[in-house]
Amino acid sequence: MERINLDQLHGFATAMEMGSFSAAAQRLDLTQPAVSLQVRQLERRLGTVLIERVGRTLRPTAAGAELLAHVGRIDAAVSEAIAAVSRHADGATGRVRLGTGATACIFLLPPVLRSLRQRFPGLDITVSTGNTADIVQAVEDNTLDLGLVTLPASGRMLEVTPLLDDAFVAIAPQGTALPARVRAKDLARHPVLLYEPGGQTRRIADAWFARAGVALQPAMSLGSVEAIKELVAAGLGCAVLPGMAVREEHRNTLEVRPLSPALRRTLAMVVRRDKRLHLGLRETMAALRALK
Repeated sequence: MERINLDQLHGFATAMEMGSFSAAAQRLDLTQPAVSLQVRQLERRLGTVLIERVGRTLRPTAAGAELLAHVGRIDAAVSEAIAAVSRHADGATGRVRLGTGATACIFLLPPVLRSLRQRFPGLDITVSTGNTADIVQAVEDNTLDLGLVTLPASGRMLEVTPLLDDAFVAIAPQGTALPARVRAKDLARHPVLLYEPGGQTRRIADAWFARAGVALQPAMSLGSVEAIKELVAAGLGCAVLPGMAVREEHRNTLEVRPLSPALRRTLAMVVRRDKRLHLGLRETMAALRALK
């Protein structure tokens, strides 16, 4: 059976309410033949007669009465669907799927997300964490709307916008007496904890040691920046971490030093070039650009 046409259903219900095709036509601002045609087409779709005449008045058949019993619920469901969709018309509600690294998620995004939530309480922002390669692929596959990743990142369909530089630092337990600027060979004298392999952060750190001719075998590789800081504070070694992950309060429990030569990573925003930018997504992108 074909799906019911809502205009035909509305014409039938109005004719039943008004008791005549002419009165229904006036209510609907249609011609009488147009309303009659709607009802005939609906009867053909359903394969049964819905209306009978009793004198000059229209009455529903048994099948018509069965259909009328559902009209109110159908109208309510359609109205509810239209209202739900209309809330998305200005983009102030809806969903933004954002992917980023764990460090940026913890230390960079909270004030951004808080501001967006205050301005657009109906906007649903979901955040997924992962390494750059996986996030870039997800943006290309359109399973994420937006990525905040560590460069380099590229893709045929992607627009990549550098946002900010983040300088790496060395951290060590208090009392380690690291030099004012820490070289790779200075760290190599101690057990070193690094972020787990596979992500850009680890590759950047490995390349820094390699350029200094240090073939480093880390004492531990961990997937959590917070875990690395706790283990360093407990005296289990030194570490190289993105500067944004080491806040002022950590300087009470850790030695924190710049690296020599300086080591930086660049965070960038990635989005598909053909992405339709509704208001919520545009505002999220603008909030990330403001990180500059």
